[in-house]
Amino acid sequence: MLVNKNDQPFYRKKRSFCLNGRLITLDQPVVMGILNLTPDSFFDGGRYGSEPAVLNRVEQMLAEGAFILDVGAVSTRPGAAEVSERDELERLLKPLASIRQHFPEVTLSVDTWRSEVVRQIVDVAGDVIVNDISGGKMDPQMFAMVARLGLPYLLMHIQGTPQTMQHNPVYSNVVGEVIRELSESVNQLKLLGVQDILLDPGFGFGKLAVHNYELLNRLDAFRLFELPLVAGLSRKTMIWKQLGITPEDSLNGTTVLNTLALLGGADILRVHDVKEALEAIRLVGQLK
Repeated sequence: MLVNKNDQPFYRKKRSFCLNGRLITLDQPVVMGILNLTPDSFFDGGRYGSEPAVLNRVEQMLAEGAFILDVGAVSTRPGAAEVSERDELERLLKPLASIRQHFPEVTLSVDTWRSEVVRQIVDVAGDVIVNDISGGKMDPQMFAMVARLGLPYLLMHIQGTPQTMQHNPVYSNVVGEVIRELSESVNQLKLLGVQDILLDPGFGFGKLAVHNYELLNRLDAFRLFELPLVAGLSRKTMIWKQLGITPEDSLNGTTVLNTLALLGGADILRVHDVKEALEAIRLVGQLK
């Protein structure tokens, strides 16, 4: 943080991270495309159960402008069934190896909260961004593993677990509490030597609609971390329940909220629909 001549703070956000020896810059917002290798995800579960389907989807998202591909094998929708480590690895390892073989330069993120899954993924797919929806709470070895492997870490806030997180989440000041908890985790990561940290306030993860919209309205408050900020709003309950529609009909609402997130300072939009998110980035870029 810097201070100007009027003693008003302003922030110099870190706009880069290292991966596979490359410096990846975020001078402009980018799109993280979602690839769910799950049978039960809330929107696209079961669509990518074969290698050709996976590779076709990857090719499509990259052609549409995805900068990062986020691959996950465990549904984290509210109340989702638990998946064993073995099953998660069986769903992940072969597709990731195939993606790396066919698209060697792609920037990969893997959505997992298990440190052992991270270790085995790196063996077959090289360095990845670790997208941990639990923020290190569900596996106490995760922070140490990320530090040992020198990987970028996407730290997300959650209250509870995917099985319990929507059982009446309570906050007295959601923005302040999320910032405080993220701050504690950022400090732990830095003490371990983790250099590249990205933040996600965790829309929909242990939060009611009122909490989600308060976080979105105050997204600029997260600038104090001076770290890249990820917004994952795509087709979530906070959109379709408010509008009385379904996830399948929630693209327009997703674009509206993505636009607000960009105006609030989001650097990465995590989405199912790459083309539309990139269009929002381009148009908001004309304002800025």
